[in-house]
Amino acid sequence: MRPIIASLKAGWSRANAENAPLLAAGIAYYAFLSFVPLLAAIVLAYGLIVDPDTVAGHAASLAEKLPASSADLVTNQLESIADRRSGTSGFGFLVALALALFGSRLAAGAVITAFDVAFGADEKRGLIRANLLALAITAGAMLAFGIVAAATTVVSVFLADTGGRFATYALVGLVGIGGAVLAYRIVPNTQGRVSYGAALRGAVLFALGWMAASAGFGFYVSNFGNYNATYGSLGAVVVFLTWLFISALLLLVGAFIAEASAVSASGARAEPES
Repeated sequence: MRPIIASLKAGWSRANAENAPLLAAGIAYYAFLSFVPLLAAIVLAYGLIVDPDTVAGHAASLAEKLPASSADLVTNQLESIADRRSGTSGFGFLVALALALFGSRLAAGAVITAFDVAFGADEKRGLIRANLLALAITAGAMLAFGIVAAATTVVSVFLADTGGRFATYALVGLVGIGGAVLAYRIVPNTQGRVSYGAALRGAVLFALGWMAASAGFGFYVSNFGNYNATYGSLGAVVVFLTWLFISALLLLVGAFIAEASAVSASGARAEPES
């Protein structure tokens, strides 16, 4: 228990020293810019398998777990993308998908930079490798989103409201843990010095903190926060940006804790690749 507490303290201390909130703000900004292209890429890619309207419906059911105004923003964008997809085919569809993937890589690039800071790694990967990694992160995010969205719809059909809600959160938590473990291991420019155990420790704390923070922020927005009175028509955008910032900050704190756990286990910080 003491090593875990020590890793928590060390990770939190480094997060403050490295200005984690500022790094998280950068991720949130680029994630917001990548928001529409990423949704478009999800609908377009999964539209190859099922009807785009079905994809949009699955994603909208998952978006309902976001704060109310953010859910409306996501749902409206999904409906717009699905409508545009219905008139796109052939080469035009492939071009649209390529542009969507390219645009949505911005957030992945910000995550790579922030993770290199968190793990004390020097970014020596070339332009091609860096962009391929960013695209891989984007593809992984799309896959995770699609799996959770489809599974959420299936769960809601077979389970009652309470059981379905619990199963959905459990599924989101497991996907979040798995995704974070892979991200902490692969994304930073290290030589695999961050063990799965260290990555898992940070990933579990990230997933639990993210679900609790998302639920708490959603409750606050629904019952106490009146962003529309302050920001007018931009209220939904501000709520969504704030939620992205909270999510990015917790992801980074998990990364700092994973790095601290790796240092505690090996006695040396994870080394960058040459």
